[in-house]
Amino acid sequence: MSKIKIMIDPGHGGRDPGAVANGLVEKDLTLTIAREIREVLLRNYDVLIRMTRDSDMFVSLEDRARLANSWGADYFISVHINAGGGTGFESFIHPHAAKHTGQFQACIHQGILGKIKARDRGRKTANYAVLRLTKMAAVLTESYFIDHVEDSKKLKEASVIKAIATGHVVGLQEMPNLRLINESLTPRPRLVKVYRLLVDGVQVGAYGERENVMAQVNQFLDSAKKIEVERVE
Repeated sequence: MSKIKIMIDPGHGGRDPGAVANGLVEKDLTLTIAREIREVLLRNYDVLIRMTRDSDMFVSLEDRARLANSWGADYFISVHINAGGGTGFESFIHPHAAKHTGQFQACIHQGILGKIKARDRGRKTANYAVLRLTKMAAVLTESYFIDHVEDSKKLKEASVIKAIATGHVVGLQEMPNLRLINESLTPRPRLVKVYRLLVDGVQVGAYGERENVMAQVNQFLDSAKKIEVERVE
């Protein structure tokens, strides 16, 4: 059985710092988290890991996707920290991603939320370049808001950074053919029902809590022609 190939993508880098606030720089946080994900995976699984960058260097979005595609990665995880007013955790896949990518997102999303204390902002879709250009199952994670006072305090704690990284790994445990070599690792997360929100035929998010999906419905009531909510496993 061939080893699973996982490409880890620390967001931003080099001349692109990402979001900067409260004494934190996104590019530094994403690299630290990505390295921790790699370490935990290599310590506990029979797996092949590469990173789009392993230092403070600039890598274009196109090159990040090219690196994953040319290697033949099975999974692509782009690690980010959020900004722009808000709090909590959310994840993204491409709007036209295959069904198995949605399942991949669900596992990663629940794995992270099972490890950190954060508001669930939902499983969402976006036409981000690294999601659009990659040929494998690809997810982009946004853990906490760097410009939120309480979130930034958490991001300054080494234990929280480790928890974010471990959450990614716990989610990956659900992937087929990922062979565990350390049985002491955290048990697999239990998948739960989620609510998919479609606006005018396009999925705009998926949420584990009913109140979260209803809050999003209210935002589209005046502008959408058709709003659908589907409960899925």
